[in-house]
Amino acid sequence: MKQVRHFFVFCLLLCAAACATRGAWAQPADASLADSPTPAAGPLPASDIHQNDSAQADSGSGALPDAPTPVTGTGKEADRSPVERETTWGSLVADVLHDQKDIWLSPMQLAKGRGWVPMLVMAAGTVGFIESDSHVMPYFRDHARNLDDLNDVFDQWITLGEVAAVPLGLMAAGTVRHDSYQKSTALLAARAYGDSELLEYAAKMVTRRERPTDVPPGQSFSHTFFKSAVFSGNGSSFPSGHAAGAFCVATVLSTRYKNHRWLPWIMYSFATTVSLSRITTMGHFPSDVFVGAAMGYSVSRFEVLRAR
Repeated sequence: MKQVRHFFVFCLLLCAAACATRGAWAQPADASLADSPTPAAGPLPASDIHQNDSAQADSGSGALPDAPTPVTGTGKEADRSPVERETTWGSLVADVLHDQKDIWLSPMQLAKGRGWVPMLVMAAGTVGFIESDSHVMPYFRDHARNLDDLNDVFDQWITLGEVAAVPLGLMAAGTVRHDSYQKSTALLAARAYGDSELLEYAAKMVTRRERPTDVPPGQSFSHTFFKSAVFSGNGSSFPSGHAAGAFCVATVLSTRYKNHRWLPWIMYSFATTVSLSRITTMGHFPSDVFVGAAMGYSVSRFEVLRAR
């Protein structure tokens, strides 16, 4: 329990960085709605009213001065999801650096009362999964031979390639079809993946958790944090990079193509399958997968895809 209590503090900081991003949870009090009408300064003189009526009659348009601009795009374009910072090849690195600044400064939002509820839920969930790790992993260690065929299909390099194939395929399709929205979506997925990877490696360097395969047979899975080398061939287990990458890509595509009702089901099912495979292959603990998935979703949804 001492290990869990010590790690709880780190979880608070990690969840704050991943979830309490700028503008994600509350709108500033002084923000105005985009479609709010501008209040009139006062009644117009009769002569001005007469002149305005004459100007409208002469123009033949009949449009009021403050009438909203009609949407000229197609229904497909109207369903698309614009973001605050559309990404191009030239802006990709700068956008990732901008995101990292927002993410690492986001705990300051807690002082303003924003993000406490999701942060505490994330921290409590993380601690709960850490407590369950030592009870869940012995089952997968004891039944490893029964899962050989399944694990061969979900090898770490195969699943990594499958996740990467989604934005790469989208970019290729967008290039062939000359679809700038598809290409931008692929770059947003790459940007989200880069953001989550930077957070993931920072967490790995701090936690230095052993992987389930590093625990000798017959020994407990209870004490695994702060034991692996900072730089090692196996790497640190916490959090799961596969889960973070799968969920950040799934979130980007599901949000950008929200008019396709079947797409979120497919993408999140794919991300969940990839994430759970990291447990069955003894590559990660359940808590690693939980935090990685939450990190990937949060970074994509609340930073990269922040709406205009």
